[in-house]
Amino acid sequence: MAGLRLGPLLRYVDWESGSTATVWVEASRPCTVEVRCADGASGTSPTFSVAGHHYALVVVEGLTPGSTTAYEVLIGSRRVWPPEDTRLPPSTITTPPVATPANPGKGAAESGGAAPDGVRISFGSCRWAAAPGGGHDPVGPDALDTLAAHLAADPAAERPDVLLLLGDQVYADETSAATRRRLAARRDLKEPPGAEIADYEEYTYLYDESWRDPEIRWLLSTVPSCMIFDDHDVIDDWNTSAAWQRDIRATPWWHERIVSGLMSYWVHQHLGNLSPAELAADPVYAAVRASPDGTEALRRFAAETDADPARTRWSYRRVFGRVRLVMVDTRAARVLAEDRRAMLDPEEADWLREAVLDDPASYDHLLIGSSLPWLLPPLVHDAERWNASLCAGVRGDRWARFGEKVRRAGDLEHWAAFPESFDRFTELLREAASGPDAPATVCVLSGDVHHAYITEPRWADAPPGNGRASGTASGPGPGGAPVSRVLQLTCSPVHNSVPRWIQAGFRFGWSRTGRRLGRFLARHGRTGASPVTWDRAGGPWFGNQLMTLTLLGRKSALTLVQATAGKQGAQLEAVLERSLTPEG
Repeated sequence: MAGLRLGPLLRYVDWESGSTATVWVEASRPCTVEVRCADGASGTSPTFSVAGHHYALVVVEGLTPGSTTAYEVLIGSRRVWPPEDTRLPPSTITTPPVATPANPGKGAAESGGAAPDGVRISFGSCRWAAAPGGGHDPVGPDALDTLAAHLAADPAAERPDVLLLLGDQVYADETSAATRRRLAARRDLKEPPGAEIADYEEYTYLYDESWRDPEIRWLLSTVPSCMIFDDHDVIDDWNTSAAWQRDIRATPWWHERIVSGLMSYWVHQHLGNLSPAELAADPVYAAVRASPDGTEALRRFAAETDADPARTRWSYRRVFGRVRLVMVDTRAARVLAEDRRAMLDPEEADWLREAVLDDPASYDHLLIGSSLPWLLPPLVHDAERWNASLCAGVRGDRWARFGEKVRRAGDLEHWAAFPESFDRFTELLREAASGPDAPATVCVLSGDVHHAYITEPRWADAPPGNGRASGTASGPGPGGAPVSRVLQLTCSPVHNSVPRWIQAGFRFGWSRTGRRLGRFLARHGRTGASPVTWDRAGGPWFGNQLMTLTLLGRKSALTLVQATAGKQGAQLEAVLERSLTPEG
């Protein structure tokens, strides 16, 4: 008899029709999965098979716009979700109200619910999902688990309309004691890759560990999620450089690791990022579902993608009423050859430009999800740009070899380490934030660096405040300066840690002395001036944390909460509550 092995995860909710959603599940054997809602909406899907596992992505249709409805998951005629003995609230699907011919302007203010002009978006990255041992969590309370417990305990609490998970959802290269025991039961951990993940089956152990926790399972079943990978989903500093790639490809275990990593990401994360229309048009999804066993079709796709990353686009665009989200792949889409080094290959860069600039009048807020920060502490930025210049040969072969060693040792592979890409991305943001239809805010959301901070850029020809004092986009500022407020919002980790000496290094990177040292490195590397300067507008904050943007009309507010341990258990403590746009 088939049962529910993992999930359900509520993934895509259609903000245009308010009537469609997708729900991801893993079953214990081949079957047909049904999602049945209290308001009569429903959907069914047969499972597809990959490496002995059985999955379904159920498209739920007929939802009522502007409503919240409980749902259950059935296999055959048997209910498998929610569990009979659960103490958690019902899993629900919440849809936004949408404009109708009778009420063309109806929105949040009139309807009282989530709406196309009002959305709460919570985000973070870097969640090491290992359960605490003996009641003690060595990296502190899990912010996502704490959020889940808080929402489950208080039905009146405000829930996010969507959760953005910006990378390192699983750690293939940093396994827990429990996972290592499972690995040791099937192979000798003295053989490479040792206690790291080797193949698809072992990747499923990571998702089990990450998504089986009861509160996390409930949260992901009731709050829609958007995901993108970062390095630890595959390996630390994945795709740092061409030399790194040559070395890793020479190891006997790497091919299986990268193929399995891309396969498992496609199944567990990527599919849920897609709309039903995108799923219907996806040839890989069609091939995998058409076969009794889709393993080989998916392996072939993953291997071909590793050989030629430009053949697959992991980036995507989502719309939440008047909010546009563009999620960018900053890992697999890289060009690593030193003479053409780029964060995004040319086709990906063109796609990003179109996704950002297309029909700017249709959104009030632009969010760009980049797992890697665009703006780092100035010393770190200058060090990465200096290092890229050395590796490119500006100081000769000897310095280039030294630069490669420093690049790997120091994890110097953010946007600043791809200088031309940094400059192009910066110019794209300027364009998006300028002109008569510019949005109220342009925010780059990121994680990776295991702390949180806010930065605000200044373009060389922009007046103080970037011409945004009025909070409106009535026209381009002087010299084409942005009229939107442009911010980098970095939030990490959800559940991990950073050594104190690295914390001190990040703080030093913002100091006057650190900035002077950065300028010295820039001169030595002959890097040229950056197209922007920036200041720290908040932080750094260290701890397990989540940020939430509340976007209503052209207003925007930001909240940062941290998970802290108390006598009554873990709780969320508000560290920052700030408006990002003028009041009024």
